[in-house]
Amino acid sequence: MTTTATRALQVEPAPPRRSRFRGRGVPRMIGRRVFALVPVFAAVSAGLFAAAAVSPFDPLVGYLGDRYESVGEADKAAITGELGLEALWYELYWRWLSALFTGDLGMSRRYGQPVSDVLAERIPWTVLLVVLALSLAVIVALAVGVWAGMHRDGYVDRAVAAICVVVQGLPPFVLGLAAIGVFAVGLGWLPPAGLTDAGADPDVGQVARHLVLPVSVLAISQLPWLLLAVRESVSSARGEDFVAGAVARGVDPATVTRRHIVPMSLAPFVTILGVRLPEIVVGAVLVEEVFSWPGIAGAFVGAARDLDMSLLALLTVGTTCAVLLGSLLADIACVALDPRVRADE
Repeated sequence: MTTTATRALQVEPAPPRRSRFRGRGVPRMIGRRVFALVPVFAAVSAGLFAAAAVSPFDPLVGYLGDRYESVGEADKAAITGELGLEALWYELYWRWLSALFTGDLGMSRRYGQPVSDVLAERIPWTVLLVVLALSLAVIVALAVGVWAGMHRDGYVDRAVAAICVVVQGLPPFVLGLAAIGVFAVGLGWLPPAGLTDAGADPDVGQVARHLVLPVSVLAISQLPWLLLAVRESVSSARGEDFVAGAVARGVDPATVTRRHIVPMSLAPFVTILGVRLPEIVVGAVLVEEVFSWPGIAGAFVGAARDLDMSLLALLTVGTTCAVLLGSLLADIACVALDPRVRADE
């Protein structure tokens, strides 16, 4: 009897407590992703040089410009030898790679200056355009998407969904040309292109005025996917048990939305944002071309056309790494925002 009672009073040992730090696998995830950059870097850069070898474009066209037609074949052959363009693609690739690891980014044949100078002059303008456009798209997507998700199947929600379906089918360059036609040519409210007015200094006022159209077009081109993602996440979160429990406890609806629904909806939104990074990069290139914005897009297109490999290879690899890094940051943010998500270990 005593033995039975003693056994009944015995308490089973508690299972070992699991760490509450959900991000303990993040360093390992970061290490794997960074390590994976090496084969991606090699494959993208080598593939680019191999594709350039069979390209129909002649690099001498960009190098000689208007003189190309007047230069004789013997002189073209001599220039080709001086530039080292007669080498096989893997020899050119090895030269570029060897110089890169010594810190030499090479010379741009198209611009006649070091690649580092070309990047330093143009990348800040592209970063400014992308950051402003992405920030605007995120703010509008969160504001309108939360409202539409909380009022699902209402008039506003249906209107937002219809507009998103229409806009997401329009390429950025079409939106850009339409914006120029309406706001620059038709109404004359805003400048159609460029960084400043002709002959004006690039001060804050001039740059801000010329930024309105490209930033708006790039933001609108990315808005449908982001907004619909927020709308769907908010709508799904409304049916979760924790929301029903908060409502049953008499919590104010605004508080439920702000403290429960919106935070739980941010993780899918951040994931979509990371997935959309390649599209944002492509959209920025198209928008910069349409609005003659002095960013990296013009250099990208020109380098591809003229086979300026020192510049083109660095831009291609840099863009690829930026997209992969953005995807990694999105995954880390998703782990931090959603307690249901754990870093892959």
